[in-house]
Amino acid sequence: NFYYKAFSSQDLPGAVAGIRALGVRGCGVSMPFKEAAIALVDELDASAAAIASINTIVNTAGHLKAYNTDYLAIAQLLDSHRVPKEYRFVLRGSGGMAKAVASALRDGGYRNGAILARNERAGRALAEALGYTWQAQPDDLPAQLLINVTPIGMSGGAQADDLAFSGEAIAAAQIVFDVVAIPAETPLILRARAEGKQVITGLEVI
Repeated sequence: NFYYKAFSSQDLPGAVAGIRALGVRGCGVSMPFKEAAIALVDELDASAAAIASINTIVNTAGHLKAYNTDYLAIAQLLDSHRVPKEYRFVLRGSGGMAKAVASALRDGGYRNGAILARNERAGRALAEALGYTWQAQPDDLPAQLLINVTPIGMSGGAQADDLAFSGEAIAAAQIVFDVVAIPAETPLILRARAEGKQVITGLEVI
């Protein structure tokens, strides 16, 4: 049995040292520490090394190993849903989760894709780092796989009722993947189901 507690600290080295000293079995790591904590652990799992970002630390007798479970979840879902590697994808988003998703796609052998992001600096950087193209606006090229990694469709947000992709793009797709988990049935997922598309939901990511 374990207890799960949330803590806030501005002393990252002290917090990680506390994990060792107190025998804390493991912890989640949130922003803004996902990259800075890398230097404080003993080992990186391939999931964390692939994107230079961690969100989980496991303590085994004082040996701290770091993982990125977002990356692991995406890789496992692509495999379990048998998403064809030859599919062209469009991924909307350029933040930390988008980096995990795009890296899992690259490492999974998905070569034909585009990063759709209004933030040109972040979008271009992510696309160029992984060998994809960047675009600020949707293009006319059909994509068999659509992936939303933005807050569009999230409950309580300013765009809670919006679609992350156009109706035309959804109709042309084969698989629609929305990482938003609240609600599990986002407007994008509801529209994709209505169109008879295969879907992967944010609830599955969690």
